[in-house]
Amino acid sequence: MASVSRYDIRDIGLAPEGVRRIEWADRQMPVLRAIRDRFARDRPLAGLRIAACLHVTTETANLMRTLQAGGADVLLCGSNPLSTQDETAAALVAEYGIPTFAIRGEDHDSYYAHIEAACDHRPQLTMDDGADVIGVLHSARREQLGTVIAGTEETTTGVLRLKALEREGKLAFPVIAVNEAQTKHLFDNRYGTGQSTLDAIMRSTNTLIAGTRFVVAGYGWCGRGVALRARGMGAQVIVTEVEPVKALEAVMDGFAVMPMLEAASIGDIFVTATGDKHVLAGRHLELLKDGAIIANTGHFNVEIELPALRALAVSSRTVRPSVEEFVLADGRTVYLLAEGRLVNLGAAEGHPATVMDMSFSNQALSAEYAVRNASSLERRVYAVPAEIDREIARVKLATMGVEIDRLTAEQELYLASWDEGT
Repeated sequence: MASVSRYDIRDIGLAPEGVRRIEWADRQMPVLRAIRDRFARDRPLAGLRIAACLHVTTETANLMRTLQAGGADVLLCGSNPLSTQDETAAALVAEYGIPTFAIRGEDHDSYYAHIEAACDHRPQLTMDDGADVIGVLHSARREQLGTVIAGTEETTTGVLRLKALEREGKLAFPVIAVNEAQTKHLFDNRYGTGQSTLDAIMRSTNTLIAGTRFVVAGYGWCGRGVALRARGMGAQVIVTEVEPVKALEAVMDGFAVMPMLEAASIGDIFVTATGDKHVLAGRHLELLKDGAIIANTGHFNVEIELPALRALAVSSRTVRPSVEEFVLADGRTVYLLAEGRLVNLGAAEGHPATVMDMSFSNQALSAEYAVRNASSLERRVYAVPAEIDREIARVKLATMGVEIDRLTAEQELYLASWDEGT
């Protein structure tokens, strides 16, 4: 396919490498491939303008190809300045003809200019990873809201923002919370985040995880995944929480649970995974021991109070790729990974394609569902329909060579009745 004329990427000459990487990921995404084949036949998104603000990775590229196969006019921009794979962006433009606006390491102005480019596409469907496009449409581009049929959102952080809009009666179109699908958060958030976060810490620091005191802030599905993987590598895992039920779960799962003020002075490695701001705040940073490593695997770079860290430091320098050393007034050093942004994408490659296969299958099928049911959807946040969740799980199991039992007619009748029992 010929290159498109509208794009902003680092180097289109990187396209051949990007194509090889996209094809590699595609081999590990059999569910999405099957959806792409059907979309190419049925064209359920024909003529629909889609603006996607997602991490520009090889897995995302295969989602864009699937939407394109369904007939959509797709434009992609990056949802994080450090998550873009420049070779993938080049391949999307040169090989697949998808306008792409994303450059790894882009500054604040470029990042938001790219989101504006997504809005310039005048989307009828939005596809967000953090609600950035939806946020701009609801603030600076309100005149476009009437043309948007629906949106999808993939992150916990984004869903929280959208539910706040809904509560205030300001959500202008229906949004499907892809993050809430079981085949998304139970796997992507837990196994994907768990593996990719540990991968990023090890790649960037070459630190031995075994024997460290590893502090995980937040015991949602992402935090659980990180805690699980860190323990599996021999770390002494400490969990900090604000929700009593989640804290109790962490205790029952065998982790030490304590306030961050207590953990701050004893931890070796810290990972925030909450979706909230200043979880690792100035009052905690003051207590860190010499050589502490801090990272964030939540969506935005506000979980660590970076201005406070800079205020405490007398000097800073980059000591390894994605590792910044801060020297404090008393000589202690603190190491910040990936600028406090998503460490698994900033210092590694993000989630494995095998797990993103399910997440992006949810995206594709949710887009189809939103278009098909646009006339009956209200202006609120919807869960992914259960039948989509079950179908993705069924197909994924089949691609893994796993068979499961089926209920007999007798069992189905028993479960549907009330008058048979003891």
